[in-house]
Amino acid sequence: MSLAATGRPLDFESRPDPRPGPGEIRVRVEACGVCRTDLHIVDGELPGIRLPIVPGHEIVGIVDVLGPGVTSLALERRVGIPWLGHTCGICPYCAAHQENLCDRPIFTGHGRDGGFATHVVADAAYAFPLDDFDDPVAAAPLLCAGLIGWRSLKLAGEGRRIGLYGFGAAAHIIAQVCRWQGRDVYAFTRAGDVAAQDYALSLGARWAGGSEDLPPEPLDAAILFAPVGALVPAALSAVRKGGRVVCGGIHMSDIPQFPYRLLWEERQILSVANVTRQDAVEFLQLAPRAAVRTTTTVYPLQRANDALADLRAGRFQGAAVLVP
Repeated sequence: MSLAATGRPLDFESRPDPRPGPGEIRVRVEACGVCRTDLHIVDGELPGIRLPIVPGHEIVGIVDVLGPGVTSLALERRVGIPWLGHTCGICPYCAAHQENLCDRPIFTGHGRDGGFATHVVADAAYAFPLDDFDDPVAAAPLLCAGLIGWRSLKLAGEGRRIGLYGFGAAAHIIAQVCRWQGRDVYAFTRAGDVAAQDYALSLGARWAGGSEDLPPEPLDAAILFAPVGALVPAALSAVRKGGRVVCGGIHMSDIPQFPYRLLWEERQILSVANVTRQDAVEFLQLAPRAAVRTTTTVYPLQRANDALADLRAGRFQGAAVLVP
């Protein structure tokens, strides 16, 4: 499924199977998660999109062709391919082990074709073995929702009381990690979304309410997965002195003006930009130990536009996954 122009549906088309170049692999796609970033790409809300483009960056599949020089992966091995598809390796950020801030990155499903397809080519150095994952559908959301949730949680710090604003794919994964770590989860959903609140409680949340509500006690940190700028001052109101508000999305509506008193007392606002390969290594080792279970709604590849529409409307809990 490819995007020819932003603001229009994806087109279903047949192409020759791609061939990997030096240092690349070809992967037979078993499953690909549908991420909110895919919506931002379709809507043209991110800069630098290479059109036409095949979206999709939560890819699980089997290596079926090795490009010249690839020795780190073997044929028939299951791998995951995330958003970060390539970095330059020489800019100041890469040199400082901050490759998520690389000056010349290539993102999967944005600057190179992604996983809304039967086959995808990837840089072998940015593909991760998934030997401990038997179910490709269950594993797919871990490749972005899980990874960005993990980096957001690391930036949130060591506090016990963690608020999650927007209880979708990322929050339902990272809530399980929080509980495994012994933290208390406070879930914030759209006003009146009782189904999402009940779902959060079923995953061990201590409290669930609307995004306009205050939690029963001050939070140590809050993570915003919903791309709604108005939630920043709401979250600042909910965190304690010295607390952190972490914006976990790649795109967000404008943050409205708010009084300085909400930020005062050493509260912090942080943003998460992409992830590093080390983040992926850490999380993909942690997820099985934490017994993370993803909730998925499966769509055939031909219904990618339906999956995007259902994601936009919040018609399912957890994550949507496309299967070729």
